[in-house]
Amino acid sequence: MADTDHRCSTQLIDGDGEFNVVGLDNFMRTTKFSHCGLSYAVVAIMGPQSSGKSTLLNHLFQTNFREMDAYRGRSQTTKGIWIAHCVGIEPFTIAMDLEGTDGRERGEDDTTFEKQSALFALAIADIVLINMWCHDIGREQAANKPLLKTVFQVMMRLFSPRKTTLLFVIRDKTKTPLEYLEPILREDIQKIWNVVSKPAAHKDTPLSEFFNVEVTALSSYEEKEELFKEQVAQLRQRFFNSISPGGLAGDRRGVVPASGFSFSAQQIWRVIKENKDLDLPAHKVMVATVRCEEIANEKFCRLSSDEDWLALEEAVQFGSVSGFGRRLSSILETYFSEYDSEATYFDEDVRNAKRKHLESKALDLVHPAYLNLLGHLRFKALENFKSRLERMLKEAEGFAASARACTESCMHEFDQGCADAAIKQANWDASKVREKLRRDIDAHKLSVRDAKLSELVARYEEKLRQLLCEPVESLFDAAGRDTWASIRQLLRRETETAVLEFSTAISSFELDQPTIESMLQGLRDYARNLVVKKAREEAGKVLILMKDRFSTVFSHDNELMPRVWTGKEDIKTITKDARAASLRLLAVMAAIRLDEKPDKIENILLSSLMEGTVTSPDPLASSTWEEVPPENTLITPVQCKSLWRQFKSETEYTVTQAISAQEAYKRSNNWLPPPWAIVAMVVLGFNEFMLLLRNPLYLMFLFVAFLLSKAMWVQMDVPGQFQHGTLAGLISISSRFLPTVMNLLKRLAEEAQGHRTPESPTQQQSSVAFQSFRNQSQLNPSSSIAQSSVSSNVSVSDSSVEYSSPNLMQRRSTKVQEAELSQ
Repeated sequence: MADTDHRCSTQLIDGDGEFNVVGLDNFMRTTKFSHCGLSYAVVAIMGPQSSGKSTLLNHLFQTNFREMDAYRGRSQTTKGIWIAHCVGIEPFTIAMDLEGTDGRERGEDDTTFEKQSALFALAIADIVLINMWCHDIGREQAANKPLLKTVFQVMMRLFSPRKTTLLFVIRDKTKTPLEYLEPILREDIQKIWNVVSKPAAHKDTPLSEFFNVEVTALSSYEEKEELFKEQVAQLRQRFFNSISPGGLAGDRRGVVPASGFSFSAQQIWRVIKENKDLDLPAHKVMVATVRCEEIANEKFCRLSSDEDWLALEEAVQFGSVSGFGRRLSSILETYFSEYDSEATYFDEDVRNAKRKHLESKALDLVHPAYLNLLGHLRFKALENFKSRLERMLKEAEGFAASARACTESCMHEFDQGCADAAIKQANWDASKVREKLRRDIDAHKLSVRDAKLSELVARYEEKLRQLLCEPVESLFDAAGRDTWASIRQLLRRETETAVLEFSTAISSFELDQPTIESMLQGLRDYARNLVVKKAREEAGKVLILMKDRFSTVFSHDNELMPRVWTGKEDIKTITKDARAASLRLLAVMAAIRLDEKPDKIENILLSSLMEGTVTSPDPLASSTWEEVPPENTLITPVQCKSLWRQFKSETEYTVTQAISAQEAYKRSNNWLPPPWAIVAMVVLGFNEFMLLLRNPLYLMFLFVAFLLSKAMWVQMDVPGQFQHGTLAGLISISSRFLPTVMNLLKRLAEEAQGHRTPESPTQQQSSVAFQSFRNQSQLNPSSSIAQSSVSSNVSVSDSSVEYSSPNLMQRRSTKVQEAELSQ
């Protein structure tokens, strides 16, 4: 009866209850089990017939128990009790496979062997695996609970207490987490223990004195084979060192040495067979449990492969389906009715429980499709809301009214779709999806509202920028004592106008008052910040503005006409007035004055920089202005002092040029000699004068000499050459004298012959450019004075005139006008 391989699968007790003594002895000898002493463990499994007990043991311990062939029908596979050696498990472990309970072969009334085998397993095994279905948890007549109740009573009466580990293996685990199943199972076991009658010695003994209860769960072997094997592999690890402290059987008691195991097992089986008054639960309940489960599983499989259902499920994947609830309700009702018809003769409680389980599984199957449909309805309603709201806003409808109307219509459409999708077998709640749709609509409304408000804010900010930036810049360019008053007036006027228009524009959004006030204040702050930003920009180029102001005042009279330095002007007074005007501009730019608070900046600057008043401490030796907050300071006192020094150094050249022009003008107008010289020439030159009158040839000769000299004077540009100094002028004239004479003689000769050589373009351009420069310099000396911070160089050569002005830093907007006015 024993197999020849190392697992030694052996029938310990046959189907008629006969104990196989020879087979057990052969097993112990072959596996050397008798040499193990106390270092061994026995693991038994019990449960309904065809529930996968042998399959579990084979995967768990690598045994070779015979398994049921599902393709040949469901029938009894294991008869009696079989044992085998667990391969690879330390310590030595014996697996005991019990005949399944509730078998068709033994009939409804012959349950004696089931009771005996169960009690035998609990008597000799250290660990008993209770194989049970997940859907049987919580039921009174399922999961071998009546059998356990009887076993508890008989075991305490027959044997002294020993610690046995009951490992409940929940098969075909569903979605319900194990942490929810385990407490229910433990509670049921405790209830069984509490109600069984106990001997007086154990009346108050807790369950933990006799049993350690453990619970684990495995997925379906047929539906999820890979996951099942993975979970079994994890469970296998728990049987290593099972009898060590902390192991599954770590606190077992009353262990029989391995050498006496055969005799002990025989005696236990003999005592169990003689006790025939055990009362186990009726077989009818067990049959009803298994059969109703089979019918329910068959209906569920047919529902899963139903063509109408599969077509409906596929259609829902791509969009909403009209009449979904009606069609799905009809499909479900068909299979539920078939179940009721086939299970009508089984136990009512079992039948109803299995029907509820079938309904639960079927609804779990179709519920994802229902959720997909709700998702499509929600998406469609949301898209309709977006398009309708956009269309109404384009038609210039008010935002709040448009959003309210679109929301009501879209929510109504969604509610109608949910009513069409509902099935009568379930009371599914679509409120969460509806709330999500409402949140999505509100979020889109908020997004559109924020976008529209942002557009309005940007539009009015741009309008304020256009209305404020250029006028403020113009006011700063013409800075004076009333500059900041004008800026405040401009800011107040434009801001209030924009705020009023903006308030009217956002009225259709129906915002709360604090939000409106916040937005209006933000617009006011933006306008103020524009002015502040522009003020800081202008303050950054204050030196250029000061030099422009100095040039304007210094180079123009009260009628804004360019000054011609004739020698009658008081340059000192003009310089003082021009610097005072520039200093007042610096005072205006030193601080932001949008709050109409008085300050003494101008007085401090005039007294310290213009009048030279010395006070202790120096008011300009500070980084802040008195009565001016630091955030309103544009130019600190120290910076003002530094700017003034730089300004004076860069305008000194303008003043010097004006003085030079004045002196040059005086020299150019004093071309006559003194009166006494004129009288002396008349007296001393009388004879020569009379000689010229008597001889006209001398007069003609002098006239020709005068013309030649004038031509030479013009051709060599003698005054222009001496503008760069006497030595430079002499060198230039000496180098140009002979070429100029030769050129004049050549031209005279050509004139005498009746034709003239055309002058080269280079010479013409040089002559014209040079003459233009001379005319401009002589007629408008102030034009050169205005360029005080520019280093100008003029170089004259034989062929051209060069004019360069590097590092140009001042404006020349009036140069051409000044030249025209001077001409």
